[in-house]
Amino acid sequence: SSPHLVQVRERIRINGQPISRELFSKYFWLVYNRLEETKDPAHASMPAYFRFLTIMAFHVFLQEQVDLAVVEVGIGGAYDCTNIIRAPVVCGVSSLGIDHTSILGDTMEKIAWQKGGIFKPGVPAFTVAQPERPLEVLRDRAQERECPLYLCPELDAFEGGRGTGTGGLDPATAPRVSAGHPCPLPALGELKDMPPGAELAGRPVPLAPAFHPTDAMIQGLRDTEWLGRTQVLPRGPVTWYLDGAHTTSSIQACVRWFRQAALSQDKPHNGSEVRVLLFNATGDRDTAALLKLLLPCHFDYAVFCPNFTQVSNQRMWTRLLEEKGGQDTWLPAPLWVGGLLQPAPARGTLLLVPPAPRPLNSPALVFPCLAQALRWVAQGRDPRLAAPAASGAHPPPAASSGAVLLREAAAVHVLVTGSLHLVGGVLRLLDPALSQ
Repeated sequence: SSPHLVQVRERIRINGQPISRELFSKYFWLVYNRLEETKDPAHASMPAYFRFLTIMAFHVFLQEQVDLAVVEVGIGGAYDCTNIIRAPVVCGVSSLGIDHTSILGDTMEKIAWQKGGIFKPGVPAFTVAQPERPLEVLRDRAQERECPLYLCPELDAFEGGRGTGTGGLDPATAPRVSAGHPCPLPALGELKDMPPGAELAGRPVPLAPAFHPTDAMIQGLRDTEWLGRTQVLPRGPVTWYLDGAHTTSSIQACVRWFRQAALSQDKPHNGSEVRVLLFNATGDRDTAALLKLLLPCHFDYAVFCPNFTQVSNQRMWTRLLEEKGGQDTWLPAPLWVGGLLQPAPARGTLLLVPPAPRPLNSPALVFPCLAQALRWVAQGRDPRLAAPAASGAHPPPAASSGAVLLREAAAVHVLVTGSLHLVGGVLRLLDPALSQ
């Protein structure tokens, strides 16, 4: 699977656990040296990062004699380097979204064509509910490749599935998991009795039969923890909400989850509540579209960390605030702190000036590194994070903004989203044990 959140060994797991440091080192150098020794002298190059790890993963699975390997594509499917398995047991295509447009295409139909590239002759494939046209593209790709394609039933259509709960999985994500693991292997035989090309209720793709989940499957759903997806880390007055959403559809789901998990709670009786967005986006994603979807959460502060796009993200967020403020002025009301009325965040201020004697207050901040951003958000109130640097240690100009509000707030809700890489970096700092 890819990408990893904290350490690269997460990409190659056996029985759910990342392979050990010893195994990773052993197989890394074995594969590296073999490729180095056998590469074509006329084209003296090694596989790129993802291709190398894919080769290494296959080698690990073969050498460790795994019984069943689940392989996630990197980008797309048709031309992905994982797509060398000629006869898999089953294939799955989860919910489609607009992503990696420079490689996969800029429409859902083009992306569906790429995703359908993993279909294999005679191998059952499953997908979840998709928009009509992309689903038709998947159907056409399946017919072209003589692949039987089926639509997964909704999760509560499975016999015995009602009331079982999904524990560590957000219910909205559970059907996506079932898309990748659509049914127990023995149940695949039931599909042979279905008439080819059968349609149900006008669907272009037939609905796969539901089955009775085993006790082990139900327990697995209950016990599953999905780091970096709808993950909540409560740390006293500071609560971190982590979701690696990075497409428009996943950001929309993230907003629904965050508003339910954080914003629907009763307001603290003994002080103020501060909401902080920590955002980063990578690649060719439309960050303006993603940020616009986050506006309804009514953040008091939006914090951006490097890469190079983050100053432009800060400017985009400020412009969106101005546009929204011009429509119905939903910007946060003044906050009471320690009996003193603090001014509402000033719009359009870019904090690239030395700290003023009194705390500045801008709704959009840029920090030079993730650690400094987290320390600013926590203000020493998260025991895993050190307090912000003293003034003599040359803190970043943004550090004085909102510091009093964050230190005095009864509750600080922090949504970290936009990038799995960002979420992984935050997890690395908030839970150092994950790096071991």
